[in-house]
Amino acid sequence: MNKRRRIFVGLLLFVALVLGSVYAYRNLERYETSVDQGPSPEAAANPYLAAEHFLRQHLTSVKSVHTLPELPDPGQQAQTLLLLGSRENMTPVQVERLLAWARSGGHLLFVAEQIWDEKKGRSGDLLLDRIHIRQYFTRDIKAQDRQQQSREKAQLPKPHIPLAAPGLSTPSVPWPELTRLYLENESEPAYMSFNPAFHLEDPEDHAQSWANSADATHMLQMIYGDGLITVLTDANLWKERFIGKYDNAWLLWYLTQDSDVTLLLQSEHDNLLDLLLRHFPLALTAFAVLIALTLWHAGLREGPVQAPAPVGRRQLTEYLRASADFVRRHSGRQALLKSLQLDILRRARLRHPGFEKLGVTDQWQVLARLTRQPTSAISNALRPRPSQRLSHAEFTRQVAHLQTLRNAL
Repeated sequence: MNKRRRIFVGLLLFVALVLGSVYAYRNLERYETSVDQGPSPEAAANPYLAAEHFLRQHLTSVKSVHTLPELPDPGQQAQTLLLLGSRENMTPVQVERLLAWARSGGHLLFVAEQIWDEKKGRSGDLLLDRIHIRQYFTRDIKAQDRQQQSREKAQLPKPHIPLAAPGLSTPSVPWPELTRLYLENESEPAYMSFNPAFHLEDPEDHAQSWANSADATHMLQMIYGDGLITVLTDANLWKERFIGKYDNAWLLWYLTQDSDVTLLLQSEHDNLLDLLLRHFPLALTAFAVLIALTLWHAGLREGPVQAPAPVGRRQLTEYLRASADFVRRHSGRQALLKSLQLDILRRARLRHPGFEKLGVTDQWQVLARLTRQPTSAISNALRPRPSQRLSHAEFTRQVAHLQTLRNAL
């Protein structure tokens, strides 16, 4: 290819590239999109991370911990402790420690975890039972209310009900599934999205304030010594998905205002097994192997390992002797004696019809007549033996007596 042809081809390629760029510029549409990559590792590990950021934005000192720390002194600065994690393994000592802290001036806020059991008289939630607050399912409360209303209607005389005037209707509560909190000097309540499936009960009227939905109570607050205790049915309204809805975030600010906050996400303590597995896994593995070997060494053995005898030397008596020895080792000598006694009785039934219907004394007399043996020898041979171990001489003598009777039949 000469120089002129290479220049011509280069110009064609350049023109094609320019035309393609112009076409792409005029016809391609530019747009932006966002890809949700899910929560960050920090948010995935802490479901209340958004609540922490919200409190810090309102100039509140927030400390997040995963174990029960040294509780801050509420005498120097107002303190609020939020127990939002599981308290399943909390010990009675920890419960008394928390209540003493609240009694000295701290604000303890926790979530009720267990349902009240009427039969046991407790719920199993140590902290909830200690302050005499009960949690029920809302459906159970509704069923009890319906039964109570039915009993009251059955006891009262049926009144005359006039027809309702046209155009009139019973006023309804707006958003009955939401929890309402009424404050002084406020015309409208605050609305929160507590789980409507649970209800708190205060049978001893310790609570000074509360928040209700149309069917249940979801928050109780009581003065406890110099401090304050707040009980909630759930804390899901402060998780990332729900804290921005309704007045959920405002309630968190209202309950923790003018105080330092310690957020305890998990109050479970490690037991001894967890600590050993965490710090001494190799030692536990070696100990388990040692126990397995010890059990294997002390396990039941069938007998010493012996070389099999030559096939040509085996006889019927050897098989019978080995079978009897096997039965004796596994079932005991009493089983062999019992087998001989049953064989004697079976042969006696064949020799004397109706033998099995006779009494024991009559059977012995029949056997004495058939075998020509004294009755004392027959009773000694057929009488059940005591459960204690027989000596070798006594066992041999008893077998000889039984064989003599069997051969005589």
